[in-house]
Amino acid sequence: MTGLEHISILAIVAGAVVLFVTEKLRADLVALCVLAALLLTGLIKPEQALSGFASPATATVAAMFVLSAGLARTGLIEWLGRQINGIAGKSPARLILVLCITIAALSAFVVNTAMVAIFIPIAIVLAQARRIAPSRVLIPLSYASQFGGVCTLIGTSTNILVNSIAITNGLRGFDLFEFAPLGLVMSAAGIVYLVGVAGWLLPKRKGDYQQLDKYRLVDYLTELRVTKKSPLVGKTWAALRSDDIKEIDLIKVIRGKKATWRPAKTKIRPGDILLLHGNADRLILMRDNYGLEATDAQVSDDKMSSKEIELIEALIPPTSTMVGRTLHSANFGRRFGCRVLALQRRGKIVRDRIFDIRLDGGDTLLLQCEKEEVGHIMGSEDLVVTNELTDLHVRRDRAIVALAIVIAVVALTALRILPILSAALLGAVAMVLSGCISLEQAYKAIDWKVIFLLGGILPLGMALQQTGTAEMLANSFMQPLARFGPVYILAALYIFTAVLTETMSNNAAAILLAPIALSVAALLGVSPRPFLIAITFAASTSFATPIGYQTNTMVYAPGGYRFFDYTRVGLPLNLIFWIIAVLLIPVWWPF
Repeated sequence: MTGLEHISILAIVAGAVVLFVTEKLRADLVALCVLAALLLTGLIKPEQALSGFASPATATVAAMFVLSAGLARTGLIEWLGRQINGIAGKSPARLILVLCITIAALSAFVVNTAMVAIFIPIAIVLAQARRIAPSRVLIPLSYASQFGGVCTLIGTSTNILVNSIAITNGLRGFDLFEFAPLGLVMSAAGIVYLVGVAGWLLPKRKGDYQQLDKYRLVDYLTELRVTKKSPLVGKTWAALRSDDIKEIDLIKVIRGKKATWRPAKTKIRPGDILLLHGNADRLILMRDNYGLEATDAQVSDDKMSSKEIELIEALIPPTSTMVGRTLHSANFGRRFGCRVLALQRRGKIVRDRIFDIRLDGGDTLLLQCEKEEVGHIMGSEDLVVTNELTDLHVRRDRAIVALAIVIAVVALTALRILPILSAALLGAVAMVLSGCISLEQAYKAIDWKVIFLLGGILPLGMALQQTGTAEMLANSFMQPLARFGPVYILAALYIFTAVLTETMSNNAAAILLAPIALSVAALLGVSPRPFLIAITFAASTSFATPIGYQTNTMVYAPGGYRFFDYTRVGLPLNLIFWIIAVLLIPVWWPF
């Protein structure tokens, strides 16, 4: 291969890594840009361009989303989650232990993002009932879902992806429970760490925090009393057209001991107290220009809610149809009938022009809703209400069928009666035909962002091998370690994958490094299996940042975390897993 081809593909890889890390574009869009660049530079042939979408890994991942949704839609998983209450005890350590064991076991067979979406409100309610801060339990919840995911071939999309790469390169595929010995050891070590040592490292922020404090809304909310000379007297808020109040929202009018929660058409009187929401500078300007005076009252959650009105926090899951859209384009107000007070994205609070921001999975919204609308929101597949539990409806007949289908898929794969792709597709079809999930719900259950990420980025791994770039990189970076033996290279590959996964998509990290691992094994004349195992585990367990794994992002806002909470708790855990991997991988998968 020519030097120009090496330069071209390295430039594409570098550009992809930068875009993944900086998140200037969505991960699936970055993958499609990579695919387009490979085609334009001639690094792959047109007929190879769709190989990622035709890959067994991509189809298997899609089928697993449907299987997981089938279990979730019957209410079985949520019912299992609620059974924790009776055995969790009252101590934080015992609650963390029971939560971690439960979600790790379930995540071995169910997509972990779906698991975490179901368990976030359960964990918060269980914690608050015991006067434990949610911040003590939500990071363990996310980490445990990753522990469980590495125990089976179907636990995460990364496991399925690396298995497909191995088969494509003429290697024997991984068995369904081949990861289990190492996965169980890591899970046990991780749970012991979280219950014991991490109890000192997890933040202990107030469990009964005010939502307004959490979203730092106090400066954006104020109570102003209407004076006799105010030009607002005798007018309704709906009739006002002045530019200086265009971006100020009237939440309620307090008149004596009564409050009006639909104040737009209420005629304002002297002595009325207006609860206003808006930019601090505009609120001050309005106070000065409209004959209003500040009250001494502190605005709190109680002031924002009543018997008819409720403050709720809603998480946007990765599979929500609102991802990539604005609140305006998603018709949020008309669809849910709620007022959006603030948006939180990975610790950053957005209070201005919220309706113009494109939403992302993991965003949380602070909503003020009429209580009759709360049930509608809780029944939506596009939002997860984190501070309340929905009414539990278990479709018992369908739950048994869904469970039987999943057990059949596992058995057919484990006994090698069918390949994992065939078993998963048959299971997905069975879920729909049995009525556990409708066809429309099956389509919605698939995280198309992951599917397009795989479809777009898999050809990059192919190009790395075809051009010889993977071999060149293996020679350049791993040759200095070759004289120390394959164990040192395995250790280096694991740590490099782990670092890369903390900053970008875990699937993308695996696709970039798997070809290099195969080339390293060929150069050393050893089995590539230990190296692929190391990459699989390192890419599937990301603990040190909130952006390295979707479940970490999902618990960020509900737990009230800060970025370095993950580093403080997760970095030692990454190191523990690294040591376990380096010691045990060569034992179970010899070179």
